Amino acid sequence: MLIFLITLLTVLVLVCIMLGYKLYKYSIIILEIEDAIEKSIDVLNERYESMEKILQKEVFFDSIEVRQVINDIKVSQDSVYYVSLILMGEKSIEKNIED
Repeated sequence: MLIFLITLLTVLVLVCIMLGYKLYKYSIIILEIEDAIEKSIDVLNERYESMEKILQKEVFFDSIEVRQVINDIKVSQDSVYYVSLILMGEKSIEKNIED
């Protein structure tokens, strides 16, 4: 009976050590992903501000192509904003986009 309890306790300790190791590995992965998301949000914010500056400039050409490019930049700016909100975890943006 004593050998059974010692074996059971040993197995239990080994399982706890293994689970602790796996938990540590997964927590490191989660922290790395969080850092990557924060860096991505910083880059997206920089691009958003850059697009905002470009869109505020006066257009000297009145061609259809130039207007289409400006419209594409506006759509891209909205997309950058949308992606950054998704990465930050905003739940209310999906309602605003659909409306």
